[in-house]
Amino acid sequence: VVSYRARALDRLALAQEGAETAFPAADLTLIEAEGSAGLVSADDFASAHAASRPRDMMAGRSLTGPHRSDLGAVYVAKEAEARLCSTGEQKALLISLILANARALKAETGTAPLVLLDEVAAHLDAARRAALFDEICALGGQAWMTGTGAELFAGLGARAQRFEITDRDGTSFIEENPE
Repeated sequence: VVSYRARALDRLALAQEGAETAFPAADLTLIEAEGSAGLVSADDFASAHAASRPRDMMAGRSLTGPHRSDLGAVYVAKEAEARLCSTGEQKALLISLILANARALKAETGTAPLVLLDEVAAHLDAARRAALFDEICALGGQAWMTGTGAELFAGLGARAQRFEITDRDGTSFIEENPE
């Protein structure tokens, strides 16, 4: 788990390098939980878990291991920790990482991944929405984006199919909406 997480962060860093994007780059780190720093091998974890067993029993959960680590992110251009950024800046950073991951997957597999983005256009200004749509389309894959207002997706023009889901008497209906 630890090595896969480290490789994932390396892959995201590489995918962000040199990417021309309207979304900010993030410097990512793994923040190890107390008692987990330096644990790398299976033997290291087995020893740490054995030593922590009495404490774990008191807590009712395992207090040592990679499941306790956290992801740290810094907004590179502002040199600010993501947790201290505005909600809009945090959303832009998250979108940047999703797009970087999609670019990395495409580079590794040769195939663009399916991208699912729920309420992604909410809280983005028109310029950022346009940039997002351009980047999604440039991936060359399929993306499903949800939103509560069709106007949020107007910038896609003819590059997208639109569907509207409605509810009538407890039954959902889906209709293609060409607007």
